[in-house]
Amino acid sequence: MFRKLSFVAALALTAASVALPAAAATAPAAPAPVHNVVLVHGAWADGSSWNEVIKILQAKGLHVTAVQNPLTSLAESDAATRAVLAQQDGPTVLVAHSWGGTVISDVGTDPKVTALVYVAARAPDANEDFVALSAKFPTMPVRAEVQNHDGMTVISEKGFLDYFANGVAPAQAKALYAEQGPTAASIFAGRTTAAAWHDKPSYYAVSKQDLTISPDLERFLAKRMNADTIEVDGGHLTLVSHAQEIAGLILKAAGQS
Repeated sequence: MFRKLSFVAALALTAASVALPAAAATAPAAPAPVHNVVLVHGAWADGSSWNEVIKILQAKGLHVTAVQNPLTSLAESDAATRAVLAQQDGPTVLVAHSWGGTVISDVGTDPKVTALVYVAARAPDANEDFVALSAKFPTMPVRAEVQNHDGMTVISEKGFLDYFANGVAPAQAKALYAEQGPTAASIFAGRTTAAAWHDKPSYYAVSKQDLTISPDLERFLAKRMNADTIEVDGGHLTLVSHAQEIAGLILKAAGQS
C-alpha cells in the first residue's frame, strides 16, 4: 500500500513539474525598463496639457519630451513627432491623447518605440476612414461647440469648460481654454499609412465620463488592439484631472511600475 501511494505521489509531482514551466511560458513578459517617454497632445491643446503627468514621470527619473504638435495636418504632426523621436537616445514609450493617437499609430513603427500608450485617444487602422468608424458610436456634446474660422477650429468657452475639460478644476480648465491650440478642420479626416499597434505592445486609458470621444468607441479601440486597458473615472482630460493614474499606465509601459 505504501509503495502504491508513493508511486502515485511521485507521478503527481512529476506532472506538476512538467506543468509549471508550461504555465510560466504563457505568462506575459514584463517590459524591459525604458528611460525615454515622448508625449503627443491632441486637438485644441498644446504640450502643456501634459504638465501634471510630466512632473510625475520626471520624479521617477524618466527623460520626458512633449511634442508641440502643429495641428495643421497629419503629415506635419507626424513630422514633428518623428523629429522628437530622432532626438531620443534609445528605447522610447510613445504616448498620445485624443487626436494625437492618430499620430502615434502612424509613426509608432519607428524602431526606437517599444510601446504605445493611448489616453482617451483615436487609434485608427492603416488607411481607415475614422470619421465613418466614429459615426457608429454616439455623437458627444462637444461636437456642437466646435467653431470653424476659415478652416481652423476652436471650441467655444462653454463647450471647452463643460464638455472638453469636464472634471478639471474650474480655474485650471479656464487656463487650458485660453491656451487651446487652433486645429485644422481637415486633420480629423486624415488617414494613416500604418497602424503601429498591430506590432507594438499597446496600453489604453478609457475615460469613463468622456464627453468628447464616446467611451464606447474608446473601449472598442482598446479591445481591437488587444491593449492593456484601464478605465479612469474622469472626462476627456484625464491626463490633467487623473494624472497619477495616467502616469501609472505610462510607467507600466516603460517597465518602471
